[in-house]
Amino acid sequence: MWGVYEHRRVAKQLDVLPVEVLKRYEKWKDVAMVSGPLGLGVIRGFHDEALRGEWRGYRSSRLGSQYRVIYRAIASEAIFQVVSVTPHEYRRQ
Repeated sequence: MWGVYEHRRVAKQLDVLPVEVLKRYEKWKDVAMVSGPLGLGVIRGFHDEALRGEWRGYRSSRLGSQYRVIYRAIASEAIFQVVSVTPHEYRRQ
């Protein structure tokens, strides 16, 4: 059984999420706690992927067409550290 720990800013981000995205995030947490990183990779709807650049070492899962959960999985401690649940920025910077 894996643990899911959220950064303190995630609580504020969850307050403004649409209801359907919040439900999808709760489902993501359920899958993460029961199956771990392998379970997230099996469900194609999450489009789980490793991030690059300044986010190297973190992963991203899709919660809808716009929203993403950014997290880091620490296998030695069997935990997920959720850093952000935010709309994905499509503009090039």
